[in-house]
Amino acid sequence: MADMKKIATRDSYGKAITQLGAEHNDIVVMDADLAGSTKSGVFRKEFPNRHFNCGIAEGNMMAAAAGMAAMGLVPYVSSFAMFAAGRGFEQIRNSIGYPHLNVKIVASHGGISVGEDGASHQCCEDFALMRSIPGMVVMCPADDAEAQAAVRAAYEHDGPVYIRTGRLAVPQLHESVDFGFKIGKGEVLREGNDIAIIATGLMVAEAVAAADALAEKGIHARVVNLCTIKPLDEELVVKAAKECGKVITCEEHNILGGLGEAVCGVLSEKCPTPVRRIGVNDEFGHSGPAAALLKEFGLSAEHIVEVAEEFVKA
Repeated sequence: MADMKKIATRDSYGKAITQLGAEHNDIVVMDADLAGSTKSGVFRKEFPNRHFNCGIAEGNMMAAAAGMAAMGLVPYVSSFAMFAAGRGFEQIRNSIGYPHLNVKIVASHGGISVGEDGASHQCCEDFALMRSIPGMVVMCPADDAEAQAAVRAAYEHDGPVYIRTGRLAVPQLHESVDFGFKIGKGEVLREGNDIAIIATGLMVAEAVAAADALAEKGIHARVVNLCTIKPLDEELVVKAAKECGKVITCEEHNILGGLGEAVCGVLSEKCPTPVRRIGVNDEFGHSGPAAALLKEFGLSAEHIVEVAEEFVKA
């Protein structure tokens, strides 16, 4: 890893959107009374006249963002994933997705790692919800540099984008923002041909740690980082499946509707391959320390190693 210093990707969003706002006057930022938590408040300090607190009215916020986009502005809209993707879904679908408006939704506090906030706030369904909307780009960056790059790439993309950021600080996997990030393209972080581990978000660092541990056991795992869940890098996925023969997917999301199903959908049509999905096994979370919850739900390097060892021998 380039640098073991840990940074939460929600902080990366605050930094990136503020820098981007200084470069582009058409950017506006909206939040649902959570600017301190989503880190859109960093932008508000620099550009108070371009930041709008919509209160706890996420559906209205999405509709207002659609109106701003229709007027030629580029809204970045933030709340917790449960309330952005969940409560705002109908407006996102009908007011943003259907007319294919240029709205960027950056939702923080997704997944089990929300921790003590509990099941009501631990959104493990946002990938599935956003993937289902035609024309919606869905991304989940793995670290600080990738999160900043994704925020910038979203501006250059003409159309709706959903980016999940996290509350939990994660290791840095990239040296800098300028590592060649492109929407719809993944990257190989570890080479190997015994098994492929395809991961997104905070599970990428766990996959890298698992690959290093597996290497000590004589198992050479390829680690593929897929920040973009939609559109999926089908070429990279199929290549990994063909060359490795077995695939494990890792995500901090329900195993239904997210990265695992996206990968399985591609492989079932283009390269039938045995797959094991690591994620939240179709259940709700509960309150507790983030690190303990990730371990409990099997979202850890140790569990990836266990699954990989058994899978390789099967």
